[in-house]
Amino acid sequence: MLRLRCIGCFLVTFSGLLPACMAAPQTPAGAPVVPVDQYIRENYVKQEHMIPMRDGVRLYTAVYLPKATDQKWPILIKRTPYSCAPYGADRMPGALGPSEHFVRAGYIFVNQDVRGRFLSEGQFEQVRPHLPEKRGVQEIDESTDAWDTIEWLTKNIPGHNGKVGMAGISYPGFYASAGMIDAHPALAAVSPQAPVGDWYFDDFLHHGAFFLAHAFRWLNSNAQERRGPTTERTVANSVPSLDGYQMFLDAGTISEINRRFLKDSVPFWNDMMAHPNRDEFWQRRAILPHLKNTAPAVMVVTGWFDAEDLYGSFKTYQSVERLNPTVNNVLVVGPWVHGGWASTEGDRLGAVTFGSKTGPHYRAEIEFPFFEKYLRGTAAAAPAEATVFETGGNQWRTFSHWPPAESKAARLRLQAGGRLLLESADGQPLSGSAVKDVQGAADSGFDQYVSDPAKPVPYSEAITNRMTNEYMTDDQRFAGRRPDVLVYQTDVLTEDVVMAGPLLAQFSASTSGSDADFVVKLIDVFPDGADAAKLPNYQMMVRSEVLRGRFRNSYEHPEAFVPDQPAAISLELLDVLHRFQKGHRIMIQIQSTWFPLVDRNPQKFVPNIYFAKPEDFQAAVHRVYRSEQHPATISFGLVP
Repeated sequence: MLRLRCIGCFLVTFSGLLPACMAAPQTPAGAPVVPVDQYIRENYVKQEHMIPMRDGVRLYTAVYLPKATDQKWPILIKRTPYSCAPYGADRMPGALGPSEHFVRAGYIFVNQDVRGRFLSEGQFEQVRPHLPEKRGVQEIDESTDAWDTIEWLTKNIPGHNGKVGMAGISYPGFYASAGMIDAHPALAAVSPQAPVGDWYFDDFLHHGAFFLAHAFRWLNSNAQERRGPTTERTVANSVPSLDGYQMFLDAGTISEINRRFLKDSVPFWNDMMAHPNRDEFWQRRAILPHLKNTAPAVMVVTGWFDAEDLYGSFKTYQSVERLNPTVNNVLVVGPWVHGGWASTEGDRLGAVTFGSKTGPHYRAEIEFPFFEKYLRGTAAAAPAEATVFETGGNQWRTFSHWPPAESKAARLRLQAGGRLLLESADGQPLSGSAVKDVQGAADSGFDQYVSDPAKPVPYSEAITNRMTNEYMTDDQRFAGRRPDVLVYQTDVLTEDVVMAGPLLAQFSASTSGSDADFVVKLIDVFPDGADAAKLPNYQMMVRSEVLRGRFRNSYEHPEAFVPDQPAAISLELLDVLHRFQKGHRIMIQIQSTWFPLVDRNPQKFVPNIYFAKPEDFQAAVHRVYRSEQHPATISFGLVP
């Protein structure tokens, strides 16, 4: 049975220092720790409830209570659209909560099917819009459903200590964010992890560009229409090929992909196709402006290589910080893929290694102490304002502010001949910089390439029909060798360069057509030679992003390019903390196709790009300017 925990006694486990009394105290010294699924069966009891919301809709809720009654337990809630299986009061799951540390410590775990999903009543809505002003009990959103759930639990579930927490990853992270708005008085700590913040920039859309491979897989698997309450998942349409590059290219258009492969069976796909611009449909689904009056302690968690919701994570942290000045709001970023902090060792991604098992470290020494402090009142130290893993240097660092207050502004400047100048904000050359350009009469002041939608640049060398996690650290030599990819790099760095905080690419571009996409990639080029790392000449992608050019001035009102006329491009690449080591080089690649990660731009301006016809797709000459009149730079901060 669960015992009263003591403070100050520790043992070393597979994941670091933990209170000794957490580790199945009935197990004799030296005996194997009881597996977590067995521990749950032996130490918890399950209840199932249909909790009424204020409008009368009832939500299926599974409650797992410690059998021990010698103390009061905190409540930890996860609200999810992904099912609370297993269903049935006699069926127990193999895991509960964020990690097994919570299971062994003793929490009341609450898993809830959100409105309209699986066994919950009501109508489901993708990223349900928040209603800042509610008129009567029939006007509901995810914050009211969370409030009503907490109110019911605190009045009807025995053995709790009056403290409630919420946590969730990805879509459940969105529900955690929504649930902490105008927080219930009992809600003491919330951790939105990889939360959706604004679906026009998270997941399926990046600055107006459609992430085809990801949207197709996720919507096909998760967005089929439900016919009524059920414990079963809907059946995805079969996919005819693992070769997504060829499969989507052969289909030709987005309309044909829907007809052939989705069978027109996914309502939200059709909703997206009807709203290519950031109109009211998308604006109402942005939760970021509404993150007010949150729980008193918030911990936003994400991974540098989260291919899905990196935007939502950083913007959620920033919004909570701005809108709630008295809240203890902290940020944690590790070298993880989407959700990897909860389920992986976190010691590598693809060919790139990170020097330690960052996942277990986070679960034991960051996440668990955070909830213990605010839900149980232990003496655990609160996490730093920003606990951030430095990639490239493979070390954890803490900062009192994010982006770091001590960072100094710097930039990379594109030059002729594929050179890249690293300079301070006032134009002084820094480590590994080529001599600053003095533009000669023979230099055109731009670089150009032919972008052909019929032969798009692949986003990965892998043969896959989905968005891989590894693409975010993949070797980029396969792309840089193509004539439709521009490549710029510094000289060999003479000292370490540590970039910290957001990246901003600014340049002018033109096209012989009337529309174009622009992809910008920041790359760490490893050294060669017998004494080099195990990855000689490896081009590790550090950060990348895409802008659909029609949205260069406004996401609400797209504009065609005037053929062959330079237009200003500004593209936020989000944040990094990366050490480019001495002996490495820094590289920038620019291209206009990234397939099938991103759908193909026809490069002819059409009113709704999703309904472009085969004859609309055309090759075009794109130019990226890098003259004194039209400088091309990537701005960032530098820290020691």
